Amino acid sequence: MNRFIVLMVVALASGGAILPSVQPVASSARDVRLIGRWDITVTTPTGSAPSWLEIDSSGREALVGRIVGIVGSARPITEIITEGDSLRFAVPRQWENGDGDLRVVGRLQGDRLVGHMTFPDNTTLNWQGVRAPRLARAHSPVWGAPIRLLNQNDLNGWLPMGSPNQWLVRNGVLSSPRSGVNLRTSRTFDDFKLHIEFRYPKESNSGVYLRGRYEVQIEDDYGREPDSHRFSGVYGFIAPSEITALPAGQWQMYDITLVGRMLTVVANGKRVICDQEIPGITGGAIDSNEGAPGPLYLQGDHGPVEYRNIVLTPAR
Repeated sequence: MNRFIVLMVVALASGGAILPSVQPVASSARDVRLIGRWDITVTTPTGSAPSWLEIDSSGREALVGRIVGIVGSARPITEIITEGDSLRFAVPRQWENGDGDLRVVGRLQGDRLVGHMTFPDNTTLNWQGVRAPRLARAHSPVWGAPIRLLNQNDLNGWLPMGSPNQWLVRNGVLSSPRSGVNLRTSRTFDDFKLHIEFRYPKESNSGVYLRGRYEVQIEDDYGREPDSHRFSGVYGFIAPSEITALPAGQWQMYDITLVGRMLTVVANGKRVICDQEIPGITGGAIDSNEGAPGPLYLQGDHGPVEYRNIVLTPAR
């Protein structure tokens, strides 16, 4: 059947008028000011909690992205629906309570994004976001004197992040014998090099948070394939080139360099992440204020772990 006959059939069916071809209805033009990375603070009944959002362009009209919620790792956003300077999207739940999606609504307000999140359990909380800083250094760092962060037999210089505290130090070994609270340094740091040694029993899990915001995963992953959620990965963002974990029960080590957002990780003597950008905060971060110095913090709520020889060399 040729095109003329098709048009005649459509015309007769519509009372004689030749109908134009049907085109999809275009949504409101996207506001390019939405595109970028946003450091988000969520207001909760007990205080504030950090989150992070990345909005990116896909083709001529579509927006996609990633979100780190209050808990968990980065989740892809397959479609961000916009109406002028407003946006909305939903992603499947990850570690939140409830059975629904995580639903996010926001709009530009000056140089900020403001909105609310509805969690899988239908709790709704307000949030606001600021543009994430680039954290680019004008010059290469000059390294200062190394700082030994761990005393021989006490927790001086460290602060438990809750109670009761299960962390203790004996003969230069910092240990968390059971799941409990996390632990952070009282001092804060900008750019640095870090040497840290650790040991865990079989199937245990911990992590070291750089500036309190970016978790390098510590987990019993001996013999497994590389993944951003596994040993030496930046949780949910950067996978190591290989898993160099030793069997559980042995002392292991990381040598980490963090300059701005650029990260290098040497795990048990092998470079597994080489000058890679950390896009944003990981789940469990102390806050989303990426432009500020932050502490070193150790995860103690996932399983037993021991640390020793924690030496940090700050940039000047």
